[in-house]
Amino acid sequence: MNIRAGVVLAGVAALALLGGVKSASAQDLSDHAVKSFMEYAWSLTPQQFSKPDGTVIVIDKSKKNEVLVPLDVAREVIKAGRLSAHAQICDLRDDQILNHRAMMRREEVKQKWTPQQMVYISQLHLTTVMLLTGRIRLVEKQGDKEVVVDEKKEPAQTCTDEQRKKVKELITAYVAASPPVSAVAKLYGNDKRPAATQGAPTATGSTSVSETTVPKK
Repeated sequence: MNIRAGVVLAGVAALALLGGVKSASAQDLSDHAVKSFMEYAWSLTPQQFSKPDGTVIVIDKSKKNEVLVPLDVAREVIKAGRLSAHAQICDLRDDQILNHRAMMRREEVKQKWTPQQMVYISQLHLTTVMLLTGRIRLVEKQGDKEVVVDEKKEPAQTCTDEQRKKVKELITAYVAASPPVSAVAKLYGNDKRPAATQGAPTATGSTSVSETTVPKK
């Protein structure tokens, strides 16, 4: 999938980092920016995803509308991804993981999404982190710009002690306002995460694709 450079740049400008850390509910994103990020995430969503137990979730890339989530949901996922990106820049690995898991629990308890949509939601979070921390770049291809993962080492972005403290406070508040692990476990009658999200793409540490497994394209 090719994405116009101007759209990408507009999305990046809408989500500038650490120039001033704000709450996840502030600095609302335009519909245009949200749709742009949704497109980036869709272009990086694998055709199949293998869970730790060996089960494979197949994603039909010809049925995009059946996998993408509503705009308002995507906006909240992107905001959570923005906060995770702050955490990564501030070297708050544990907080970054907690933030991602809290976001996923918020969507799990709704019991509205298919396994494919849950993978996409996590991919949208990951794509946001990767874009905002410089792990996604554009490559010219037949007159368009294609979004690709850049494995090159980017110059480290800085984070002051004050910013680090603020990010930690925001994530602590976000996690506290999210459903607890027990609430999700109760929905599925056990103490495990639901099958749809086990090993789902996440952004931990250095924007690794998953804590336990790598999607297959």
